[in-house]
Amino acid sequence: MTAPMYVPGFFMKQRITMMVNQYELLAANPDGSDGQVLAFAQQKRMALKEQVTFYTDQSKSQAVFSFKARKKIDLGAGYDVFDANGQPIGWFKKDFGKSLLRSSWHLTAPGLEAFGTERNHKVAVIRRVWQFIPIVGEIPLPFIFHFDFTDNASGQPVMSVERKRSIRDRYTVHVPDQRLDFRVAAAMTVALDALQSR
Repeated sequence: MTAPMYVPGFFMKQRITMMVNQYELLAANPDGSDGQVLAFAQQKRMALKEQVTFYTDQSKSQAVFSFKARKKIDLGAGYDVFDANGQPIGWFKKDFGKSLLRSSWHLTAPGLEAFGTERNHKVAVIRRVWQFIPIVGEIPLPFIFHFDFTDNASGQPVMSVERKRSIRDRYTVHVPDQRLDFRVAAAMTVALDALQSR
């Protein structure tokens, strides 16, 4: 089964402004260069009930999908992904027990249940120690971290999200599992950046 909007690979770039985080999702050309804009997302900071809307481009004239927290300020409630008509197409949730040492997420889409975690457990531990050091913990994390998602049933790769070293956050996303809809993959990728510290 192939998802209705399957994209095998894409990039995500973050833009930081005063009140919002903005994310540009781009197709990956065969030569590894940036392709066309697939979606543009915006996240309001300090929102009581997290919601991120994805648009066709940065004019924000046409919303195409979104994700939204199930409850206000409930870190374990999970997030639903909706299509342009408001119909659910997937969901994800942070596993807070396992995330104490190594950030971990559950990801579900039609016909697919996956689990994702930080690739390098040593970097995961160092990141946590860094956050608790007075003053130093306020400095943005200098560590590059990646996530790998695998199918719960088969253990096969579903999606990988690799953060690149750059002034602004930039990610390369590979989606070998054709069952994973781009909209769900994009929502999960933005969440890994926007919600990681929550």
